[in-house]
Amino acid sequence: MAESTGRAGSAESSDSPQLMSATFDWLARAQTEPHHAHREWRERGSALLPLGTRFNSVYLPGALVHVAAGTSDLGVVTRMFAELLNGPVIHNRPQHQYHVLVERTPVLPWKQKYPEAPMLGTGQFLSVPASDLTGPTGLYWAVRPRIVGDLCAVPSVAALIHMARAPQRAGAR
Repeated sequence: MAESTGRAGSAESSDSPQLMSATFDWLARAQTEPHHAHREWRERGSALLPLGTRFNSVYLPGALVHVAAGTSDLGVVTRMFAELLNGPVIHNRPQHQYHVLVERTPVLPWKQKYPEAPMLGTGQFLSVPASDLTGPTGLYWAVRPRIVGDLCAVPSVAALIHMARAPQRAGAR
């Protein structure tokens, strides 16, 4: 049933429920009223979280990701994210885009260096799926956060963008 709804069942996940709860509590505290985020996850399946408080996000268009991976195969793309970025990535499948959660970093220098993959920060918001939304449709976690404070390293995201800029060095993993 998880395949049709995109929600992970308890038998499919070896993640500790307590660890997932703590991890998503940490994300929810990006809001001034964290209980609102928990209610949104419960009722809507996603919560709108402000950026620039606990984390920023880098927007990656699907086309850029597919060039870096050397394929549009979601399994290969997910493995690339897990290996290269080693942190949480949200996939918005209907809009063919990804959002990588990264540590708070000055946005303007990033935008100037990587205009094809803008960093979003203070004053912007991101729809963050509930912990059990793991695809393959809609808004879901391509790679879920594993622990409290789990974020992708900014240099790793930059490396992915460089792979897309030089596709002859990228390729299927």
